[in-house]
Amino acid sequence: MEPEQEYVRRSSSNVYYLHKTDKKNLDLSVKNKTNLNNFSEEDEAKKGLVLVEEFIKQNLPSIPVYCIRPKILKKAVGFFAKNFRCNKYPTDILYSVKSNPDKSVLKYLFDFGIKHFDVASLSEIKLINELFGDKVKMYFMHPIKAPEAIKEAYFNYGIKDFSLDSFDELEKILLITQNAKDLGLHIRLSIPNSHSAIDLSGKFGILPSESSSLLRKTRAHSSRLGVCFHVGSQCMDPVEYRNAIMIAKEVIDNAGVKLDVLDVGGGFPSTYPTMTPPNLQSYFDEIFESINQLNLAKGARIWCEPGRALVAESGSLVVRVEGRKNHMLYINDGTYGGLFDAGYPGFIYHTKAIRAKKGSSLSSNKIAFGFYGPTCDSLDTMKGPFYLPDDIGAGDYIEIAQLGAYSRSIRTEFNGFNQNLQIEVSDEPIESMYNLHKNQQNLNKSQTK
Repeated sequence: MEPEQEYVRRSSSNVYYLHKTDKKNLDLSVKNKTNLNNFSEEDEAKKGLVLVEEFIKQNLPSIPVYCIRPKILKKAVGFFAKNFRCNKYPTDILYSVKSNPDKSVLKYLFDFGIKHFDVASLSEIKLINELFGDKVKMYFMHPIKAPEAIKEAYFNYGIKDFSLDSFDELEKILLITQNAKDLGLHIRLSIPNSHSAIDLSGKFGILPSESSSLLRKTRAHSSRLGVCFHVGSQCMDPVEYRNAIMIAKEVIDNAGVKLDVLDVGGGFPSTYPTMTPPNLQSYFDEIFESINQLNLAKGARIWCEPGRALVAESGSLVVRVEGRKNHMLYINDGTYGGLFDAGYPGFIYHTKAIRAKKGSSLSSNKIAFGFYGPTCDSLDTMKGPFYLPDDIGAGDYIEIAQLGAYSRSIRTEFNGFNQNLQIEVSDEPIESMYNLHKNQQNLNKSQTK
């Protein structure tokens, strides 16, 4: 980093938060953080938010920089709160903590209205409890849990809701909680993930054809009986939710039980260069039109567990080019850091080049590049293609979009490349799922005129 810069480092972390910058006094200190209750686009410049390119050119960071967009988090939460609503049953939005467990992001989500959290481990439980205490509700939705985790979750943190996909897990939960009478138990179904970027159907879930007896036994031991499923990460077809709900309906009817909760899980997408899904409202339409065909218990609730759709657009990552060989760029982050999805499963991201050298500009002609990460492992490769100016080279920077989800949470410390900086910015995302919805609304209006 530049010698005139000072940083605040989170305890036991490799994340640096900018405390004091160079002589231009770009102040991002804690006392200058945004007042969330009064957050508005009009006065964001006065509240510590900066522009990505301006920050990079002024500070020339030598480590990767995460750029967090609070107003995008507000937009995403607001969209789900307004539109994930059923005319027949009340709804709850459970944020999937695994998608981004950063404390700043979690606090923004909470202040913008998220009060329910899908947790999968004791570490996530402790994190949410540390930040919010009894102001929120947590749900332990990992189908296979350690006995110690169940015990601590139930007795120390007051978690009553658990998912499961087997008789063994049911017996484990009942044994550890001493046959508690206030449990919410949710059966995870295995359903096809035919139209998702990442198939999650193989590891968890009971086959629908084998689920009736488990549902009946669980009904006898639960205060709230639920069914949950996952259509796969980055689901590209809204009809997959309808198909899953119809499978759930058949399972419920065959078992002859009344359901208190239907959890449609996650899988809600973001938008990427090679993956432009339908607008999010079409997903909700499929879900609630299907749910209207179900006969659930009186007072039943509908849950969803968004992760990617809530946070992907809110984060980008700025990396520095350290070298170039033909059409391959060596950058200072990679698949062992914040770019796992760019390696496997091969996501392609929108990118923006930044030339920090004074008196020089980048070419307007763009060509395809691949990336090599900083580690010594040849697997640290991102094939792309990522389209960037043809004269990009060492010392230039690249902003990589849509990395608010599954970037920070999957980082490792391999090879010692584990330090990064985090700032909060006012830039719009390079591409937005929520603009897709807005554009579709405008199109519909124009067609009705």
